[in-house]
Amino acid sequence: LPMVRVSQNIKNVPVDGIISAVATDVGALADIPSWARSTGNEVLKTDREDKEIIFYIKRVK
Repeated sequence: LPMVRVSQNIKNVPVDGIISAVATDVGALADIPSWARSTGNEVLKTDREDKEIIFYIKRVK
């Protein structure tokens, strides 16, 4: 589900804008960076806080 939200939300951000996404599934550690590469966007940073994984994603195009 985080992937769907990221895909939808990135469209609402201007180019060079940054969004954050929170996931609890460790599979997102592979899925979100893979999605970013395939769509031409960039994961700037990944943080872990307890059971949450926080991604900071820059819209490149």
